[in-house]
Amino acid sequence: MKELNACKNCHLLTEKDTCPVCSTPTSKRWRGVIIILDPSRSEIAKKINISKPGKYALKVQ
Repeated sequence: MKELNACKNCHLLTEKDTCPVCSTPTSKRWRGVIIILDPSRSEIAKKINISKPGKYALKVQ
């Protein structure tokens, strides 16, 4: 399995060097994982402005 990178803008976790959602460069330096299944019903997703389901990093450097 490839190492996951986190988008510096939207925090999406991906294997790519560029985020597939917002085309921002990704970073290998990140911490914490949150998995959002249904952003419209998730209070956490609303607080951190996530609108698409997926795996996200909590902190990206």
